[in-house]
Amino acid sequence: MRALLQRVSRASVTVDGAVTGEIGPGLLILVCAMQGDTEAEADKLAAKILKLRIFKDEAGKMNKSVVDTQGSALVVSQFTLAADLRGNRPGFSYAAAPEEGKRLYDHFSAKLAETLPVANGIFGADMDVSLNNDGPVTIWMDTETL
Repeated sequence: MRALLQRVSRASVTVDGAVTGEIGPGLLILVCAMQGDTEAEADKLAAKILKLRIFKDEAGKMNKSVVDTQGSALVVSQFTLAADLRGNRPGFSYAAAPEEGKRLYDHFSAKLAETLPVANGIFGADMDVSLNNDGPVTIWMDTETL
């Protein structure tokens, strides 16, 4: 699985003019299931994110996790993280099939929700995502390299 994390002071997702998820301080997580991914990859990604120390401590150092700061997560599906950029028009054949992608997206969100508050976008919808990137801090993750 692939994810793009952004440390945020707030973030929201809107579908057809209605807010479907919003958070205060925490993480906006754009996530994509890749072909061949299983629940094991979703669990591995969630575990790493929960432990990742990218929030400031009292000395201003990135030394706290989203759990330590009692933050939240906004999880948004984004199949474009699977882009194959060999040509000028991206291909997305490396992404999991939509049904499997949704199942793994839901599993990943549920795994995070065992530990912290989670809001979601709507899988496969055309979404407007709004965020205030804190830092800015943006981290790319891929379970193949964790």
